Amino acid sequence: MSSVSVKVGSVPLKSPLILASGTCNFGRELAGYYDLSILGGMSSKGLTVNPRAGNSGVRVAEADSGMLNSVGLQNPGVDYFIEHDLDFMKSTGAAVIVNVAGHCFDDYLEMCRKLDKYSSLIDVLEINLSCPNVKAGCMTIGSDPEAVKHLVSKLRKATGLPLWVKLTPNVTDIRATALAAQEGGADAVVLINTLLGMKIDIRTRRPVLNNNTGGYSGPAVKPVAVRMVSECYQVLDIPIVGCGGISCADDVIEFMIAGSSAVEIGTANLIHPTCPVGITEDLVRYSEENNISLSELTGSLKLW
Repeated sequence: MSSVSVKVGSVPLKSPLILASGTCNFGRELAGYYDLSILGGMSSKGLTVNPRAGNSGVRVAEADSGMLNSVGLQNPGVDYFIEHDLDFMKSTGAAVIVNVAGHCFDDYLEMCRKLDKYSSLIDVLEINLSCPNVKAGCMTIGSDPEAVKHLVSKLRKATGLPLWVKLTPNVTDIRATALAAQEGGADAVVLINTLLGMKIDIRTRRPVLNNNTGGYSGPAVKPVAVRMVSECYQVLDIPIVGCGGISCADDVIEFMIAGSSAVEIGTANLIHPTCPVGITEDLVRYSEENNISLSELTGSLKLW
């Protein structure tokens, strides 16, 4: 193992850096710019049983210290992904993490059963219970601890692949949904997805996004995400993958100290698509200068 390699439960990663779902598609667009094998993993575009066109109108907007998006899970459908993109993701050398979304329990079950047949090509199923930009499924399930536990327990019986459950921060206490995911049989939780936000055009007095609201991400959400990771680390027995506003090596280290075993990079990947290269170099330098393996940082926070 190198100084920057980590494990999330049973899943070994060459680096703690994972490209977050929705920010790298399936990796083809980035492959010409750097060697994707330096990554710990890539999380695919959120996939559904059938193709989705996503939301109409304006779907992305710049906001203070971040961005809003209401893409609405646009994707080619799981069958197209399996036929055209899964082999490519595997060929990159990064762990293949397939982001699974749905409108109802049956959608998630069908997806997991179908993807389980390709377990030799897939390292993790990331169960998306947190997208705020669709009217059914995802966040509507992920906001209810009982629904989370019930769904995850069903999915656990449907696949032998590791299940990482991506949770919404748009709840009163994220520890309740994280514990529910653990009780249902999740192998890890991913914290956090986007905060629900709105931006208004003062000239038209209408929301900038045609969906009215969207998921807010970027540097401004990082303190919220770090706090939620720390809270969940104190009550969970399963690993945490941290996400929210990460744009440099210091951010990665902060999330790991708070309790993350690995991290996902989202908005920063859209702004500077090659940022994982510099972050990786800085993490290697930090590890060497401090004579430490990054995995030793996880949960090393000293609370007052």
